[in-house]
Amino acid sequence: MIVDKNNGIVTITHEKGSLQQLLKKVDTNYKKFDKNHVIINLFSFSSLNQNDLLEFLEVSNRHRKNKHSFVLVTDKVDFDQIPEELVVVPTLQEAHDLIEMEEIERDLGF
Repeated sequence: MIVDKNNGIVTITHEKGSLQQLLKKVDTNYKKFDKNHVIINLFSFSSLNQNDLLEFLEVSNRHRKNKHSFVLVTDKVDFDQIPEELVVVPTLQEAHDLIEMEEIERDLGF
């Protein structure tokens, strides 16, 4: 797991191991980035499905409840099958753009 902090955004890139190992690392290290926006880069996985991404729902809900963005990045899923509670985008640029838009919405009180 590679963690990169930049301008209030933490990008976590998974290199090797299972999805469950990544989830455990994210949960174990959560206090290190709980005050930042989080992007989880899942490009290292050759295949993912809706159920795999739902594993992140608890940590995503907890993070978003504290008014911080939590975005998963993968192009391996059918975006129509992902529940609205989970934010998933196909590129890192879209993740950064989405965080910027959510910041503006929070500033405006939405």
